[in-house]
Amino acid sequence: MAYGAHPRQRMDIYVPQGGGGTLKPVVFFIYGGSWANGAKESYSFVGDALSARGFVTVIADYRLVPEVRFPVFIEDGALALRFVRDNIARFGGAPRDLHLMGHSAGAYNAMMLTLDKRYLAAVGMRSGDIRATIGLSGPYDFLPFDIDVTKEAFGNARDPARTQPINFARSDAPPIFLATGSDDTTVLPRNSERLALALSKAGSRSVSLKIYPGLGHAGTATALSRLLEWQAPVLDDTVAFLRMT
Repeated sequence: MAYGAHPRQRMDIYVPQGGGGTLKPVVFFIYGGSWANGAKESYSFVGDALSARGFVTVIADYRLVPEVRFPVFIEDGALALRFVRDNIARFGGAPRDLHLMGHSAGAYNAMMLTLDKRYLAAVGMRSGDIRATIGLSGPYDFLPFDIDVTKEAFGNARDPARTQPINFARSDAPPIFLATGSDDTTVLPRNSERLALALSKAGSRSVSLKIYPGLGHAGTATALSRLLEWQAPVLDDTVAFLRMT
């Protein structure tokens, strides 16, 4: 499905089998790849796993560095979300039961869409349109831009502070589940720890943090696969969180 004119503005939709005419909750999953790599087809295992648990699951491509830089990859997410809100009922999804989820750079995108209200507002959506958000191994507090990945993606930002999800922590944020692995050396667990603390200090009462012992950076995503669920209970914890919101 196309949500825009660019070849990268496409999405796949995974629909649960059976269930009759009842509209199902929706999970919009954003993959990572340093904002420079990735394809929705590579994450079909996420769509399969979540749809098997009863969630209409959407995985969208978005424009990547170096063709674009901040904030375009977030803006693409907002465009895709608006398309989902307006069209997902045709696929059995409940537009008022929309959840965000992302891994790594995708978790960053998801958290910016959740916490910085300007992106959804720009496409005619409200922050309240997001029921809950899950961030897996995401970077949320990474100033200064001192490595090539962040220099390439964010070096053009006029106000670097406004690129950081932690600076948009607010009391009225939707429920947020932050998950990371203790052995993540790519995006250090302190990113999730600091965001959880910032949200709590801002007055949010619906933030939870889970650090999986022995799990590395990719593990919070690969553990969603039916074949690799044994790595950590990420899928079970994700589903439990979604069903509580």
